[in-house]
Amino acid sequence: MAAKPRAAEPRAADLPTPRPRALIVTADDFGLHPRVNLAVERAHCDGVLTATSLMVGAPAASDAVARARALPHLRVGLHLVLADGDPVLPRAGIGALLDEHGRFGSNMVRDGVRFFLLPHVRKQLAREIRAQFEAFAKTGLTLDHVNTHKHFHLHPTVLGLILEIGREFGMKAMRLPFEANAPLWLRPWVAQMRARLDGAGVLHNDYVVGIDHSGRMDEAAWLAALACLADGVGEIYCHPAVAGERVLSRGMREYRHADELQALLSPNVAHAIRGLGAKLGGFTDVLSR
Repeated sequence: MAAKPRAAEPRAADLPTPRPRALIVTADDFGLHPRVNLAVERAHCDGVLTATSLMVGAPAASDAVARARALPHLRVGLHLVLADGDPVLPRAGIGALLDEHGRFGSNMVRDGVRFFLLPHVRKQLAREIRAQFEAFAKTGLTLDHVNTHKHFHLHPTVLGLILEIGREFGMKAMRLPFEANAPLWLRPWVAQMRARLDGAGVLHNDYVVGIDHSGRMDEAAWLAALACLADGVGEIYCHPAVAGERVLSRGMREYRHADELQALLSPNVAHAIRGLGAKLGGFTDVLSR
């Protein structure tokens, strides 16, 4: 049986000509809970975190924004939520997108088909995406990048709407959710997304680390990834939070948030990153032309 490709080494055929090595370290779900917000602040001030992605409609978004305003070197992007989360708009305007609890559901295949086939659903989707961009703009924070909860921007309809609407709000960069061991069926979607981002002049990373180890990016996972990090612009993303008694969401029951925070604070991880000699920062820091 052929050996499984190492997680941090995208295959040459899947990447453009490598750029100088750069690394973006991102925490997703900023604003989901005060425990997440505190972890982001600690990991940036005392660890290796360079960027975070804000859920503008999440319960602790206001606290997240207040913390970010006090951290001028923390790069903040928009984490668009279109699945398994809370909307910004009231149900009356986007009812076709929401479940019986007034939340985005977790059946992304079904919703993806509806986004593609049903004009009235696409219209509501566009309305909610615009509202989330508007909510981010009202924070006064500089928009470093855009991505989506559960990488829903891989869907061509979602991506098209983000490219169209994001242009109006100064969007310059997006996450390309390509990891080296991505399944074969996903690779054409990633290639299409890369081509559309390039065609639209939107900056993006070359690869990510963190999908395969989502919720389990502990120190060992970090050190293994950094030991064989590919050339080009990489993003390592994770989901840190300080320890607590309750899970942050139903989809995160198995996530080891506290271990991920400790990895971001680890002197061993910091030493390994320094040894790369890579340019560090947010998306616009390392990708600006």
